[in-house]
Amino acid sequence: MSVFAQDRDLRYCWVSNAGDSWLAGAGEGKSDGDILSVPAAERATAMKREVLRSLRPARFELSLAAGPSLRWYDVRIDVDRDRDGEVCGIIGTSFEITEQKRREETLKTLLRELSHRSKNLLAIIQSLASQTARHSVTVPEFLVRFRGRIQSLSYSQDIVTDADWRGADLMSLVTMQVERYAPDGMDQIEVEAPDVYLSPTASLHVGLALHELAVNAASYGALSVPGGQVSITANFQKTGEGESLLLIWQERNGPRVRAERDARFGTSTLERIVPNAVGGEAELDYLPGGIRYTLTIPDAQYEIISRTSVESA
Repeated sequence: MSVFAQDRDLRYCWVSNAGDSWLAGAGEGKSDGDILSVPAAERATAMKREVLRSLRPARFELSLAAGPSLRWYDVRIDVDRDRDGEVCGIIGTSFEITEQKRREETLKTLLRELSHRSKNLLAIIQSLASQTARHSVTVPEFLVRFRGRIQSLSYSQDIVTDADWRGADLMSLVTMQVERYAPDGMDQIEVEAPDVYLSPTASLHVGLALHELAVNAASYGALSVPGGQVSITANFQKTGEGESLLLIWQERNGPRVRAERDARFGTSTLERIVPNAVGGEAELDYLPGGIRYTLTIPDAQYEIISRTSVESA
């Protein structure tokens, strides 16, 4: 903290503990116009003249350019009186608050980001509610399916939050969304994928896709019978615009798949909502040996940690 005094003409009488602050050049007899930029000097001078006029203390923040950044100061001023009680000028303090300002700006940025993500999450929930209602025959059926999808979002959100909103690693997402639907746990699930972090948006939507596939597999597909298997693989592929991640869900050793599509199975989520959200493409095939789902995820939606495939069985 710096302490300073100025006479009635607002020329500096003395400065204590100026350090490298804006008061470093405030020698005796100098004014704010001599040490500050024109806008800053005009503002400081106006505040000080008002204190001399009103005889009431004032407080203001002063921002000064320091290279590419700003330094901020909390300035407090009051009238200074001589031994006879007459006003002889002003006395003030200046305290640097640059770090506090940076923290405040960081907090504002985080709050804006939180608001943005909250709106995105609400939009996803609204879309899920609409799609679930469209393909539900009864209210109880709607509630069961909608709760499952909301729970899926919650699980993915937990992973994203634990990673400080960096996203979710693909292996954790698969384990969280699929394992609980397999009677024998991960013994029925084969995963081979590179070590990648999906973006928060991709994490939520890929988590939804895995949920829809796992629920269907547990109800009608490979996870509904002993010995059924699900293979989940991911690999990089070159595209005209760079590189993408190809995620493949393949069921085998399950009941023979009928070609007819069940509208209640989340086909709109898998074929439209998820790929649109990540900016990729998807294909759902009803093969006799088991459901096959492929999802292309653009490189903007993931971060590569290691290109070496990690296997889990």
